[in-house]
Amino acid sequence: MLRRRHGIRLDKQYFNFGSAHFLIFANGTREELHGHNYRAELEIDAELDAGHLVADFIVVKPLFKAACDALDHRTLLPTRHPSLHVTKQDRQILVEFAEPDGQIDRFSLPARDVRLLDIANTSSELLAGWLLDQVLLQLPQKLPDLKIQRILVRVEESPGQSAVDERFFDADA
Repeated sequence: MLRRRHGIRLDKQYFNFGSAHFLIFANGTREELHGHNYRAELEIDAELDAGHLVADFIVVKPLFKAACDALDHRTLLPTRHPSLHVTKQDRQILVEFAEPDGQIDRFSLPARDVRLLDIANTSSELLAGWLLDQVLLQLPQKLPDLKIQRILVRVEESPGQSAVDERFFDADA
């Protein structure tokens, strides 16, 4: 039986974001606050529509760019890690990180410079998932007839070093 795959891939230079972050490792320690100039890429496999397209690039590109832009020039902080306590006070974001030895690292950042993310860590894998979620929130409204079979976001934190979040959808769903 012949199977075909139809898809689009968006890998524009402007799908990028420069952000600061730190990872929290499995042993409970964290790395130093640092930054990356990330690049992102989106792939969508779907049934062809009545016009023989997977999806109109003109509709999809601004959705993905807006998701990338939401992370640009921000310090990215996860809100779902148990060792990280994040609160907003006036115009500041106060962050406390509990080291395994009991020491507390404290940060205070201007709220406008921070993007709080509903994820457990700011790994490239979870950033890819966050971007993918943002696109999936918008697609049904913008392209209601789109029947996604597979969607993937790749986040590259430096040339040759990237992570992906890829999801598959049942044809019956």
